[in-house]
Amino acid sequence: MEQRVEAVRSIEQGGRVRDLLRPSRLAVGLRPSGADVRQHHRARPCLGGGRKRGQKGQALGRSRGGFSTKIHLKTNFDGHPIAFDLTGGEKADAPHFPVLLGLGPDIDPRAAVGDKGYASKTNRQAARDRGIIPVIPPKANEKDGPAFFARALYRGRARIEQTVGKLKRFKRIALRCEKTKRNFASFVALVAGFILAKSVHTA
Repeated sequence: MEQRVEAVRSIEQGGRVRDLLRPSRLAVGLRPSGADVRQHHRARPCLGGGRKRGQKGQALGRSRGGFSTKIHLKTNFDGHPIAFDLTGGEKADAPHFPVLLGLGPDIDPRAAVGDKGYASKTNRQAARDRGIIPVIPPKANEKDGPAFFARALYRGRARIEQTVGKLKRFKRIALRCEKTKRNFASFVALVAGFILAKSVHTA
């Protein structure tokens, strides 16, 4: 008698009935019904997963220090953060200099201080075109370097390094705990706000 009993399949999503009646002996061989109904056992993306997801466009890249994100930070001469941009760790500093000049308030500074990573004729000319004095030391192998270099102003670059150090005191910033570029940028902006708030706190 047990071999003759027919099992009733449940109604699938969408109101369809698939094999309403089937022999019970096939119950072991067939997969249970679910939201993701498949006609075969091959692997395929889940419903709604048509687009690929990965690290592309998430400001991640491999550099000498490993798989990381580079924070291009712009501050004032006191080391207070003004703006920043994120790129993969493999990106060079020099091509990003014009982008940094355009970030932040619509006010051109009198001088732009940067390390040797930004040293190039193109970057110095980009600063001069905006009426900014480029304070970037020349590289050892650079030909036709600047005739004048303001060393006194360049010493103020240490304040920028100190601000970067303050950012990295936060674990989520130092370890890039966020998966997406948007979330990571949000935490960098939040920490930059903490630094600014502390700089004006007088109580």
